[in-house]
Amino acid sequence: MLKQRILTALVLAPLALAGILFLPIEGFKYAVAGIILLGAYEWANMSGITTRIIKCWFAIFIAGIFAVLIVSVDASQIWVQGELNPIYKAILQISAVWWLVSLFMILAYPRYSSFWKNSRSIRGAFGILTLIPTWVAIVSLRTSLYDIDPFYGASLLFYVLGIVWAADIGAFFVGVKFGKHKLRPNVSPGKTLEGLLGGVTASLAIIAFAALHYQVEPARILLHVVIGGLTVGVSALGDLNESMFKRCAGIKDSGRLLPGHGGIMDRIDSLTAAFPVFAFCYVVWMV
Repeated sequence: MLKQRILTALVLAPLALAGILFLPIEGFKYAVAGIILLGAYEWANMSGITTRIIKCWFAIFIAGIFAVLIVSVDASQIWVQGELNPIYKAILQISAVWWLVSLFMILAYPRYSSFWKNSRSIRGAFGILTLIPTWVAIVSLRTSLYDIDPFYGASLLFYVLGIVWAADIGAFFVGVKFGKHKLRPNVSPGKTLEGLLGGVTASLAIIAFAALHYQVEPARILLHVVIGGLTVGVSALGDLNESMFKRCAGIKDSGRLLPGHGGIMDRIDSLTAAFPVFAFCYVVWMV
């Protein structure tokens, strides 16, 4: 399994990095939308939908929202004079509230879950709250300061990917070697407190490097570290969130598209939380 995960990552990581660096903005928007639509199909499965045609309709509905956003907000209007488009900003604000709600759901699970656990519609709505802001966040970060430096937004995406990947790797190896205290056994029995701490520690190296790279003012270093740490912590929340919905659906993996990883959602679950929360913090406190 580990060998498959490594081989799959060796294929996917260069493709992701090349797409971020070299795709034109319009092409990038569609490419990210395509990946998330694959995740939407899997989310329908996690919502308890078993009929293939209904899964497709759920993905088509998400695609329709993307189409409206792409048509209504031109790439040149995503950022205007340093301000994020109000529609995009509102979506990120809603996402921040959703992840607070998700945190409560995970901490309380399985208590207070009956109202959504038995409703495919509500679980599908949770998917919309998870997937749409992910696309908005990625596109918002990629287009930030694009007219000044076409690669500045790419560096923001690499930063988030770097700290999340470092946290994933650190959590995996520390958890396997030292993990004893279960983080949320009712949600994901494999996650441990030691693994989480190992992941946060591993990500600190990326956070420190970014502070030097961006030449962060000494007075803002603490804010930079807090936002980086929050992003890492929320990435674990995204992982637990997906595990909770998979447990409700009675499935182990969201899909079978990626050898060693399961489905698309199994690969991007932590990013669906990390990107929107980081983007929200970036817009509010870092721009």
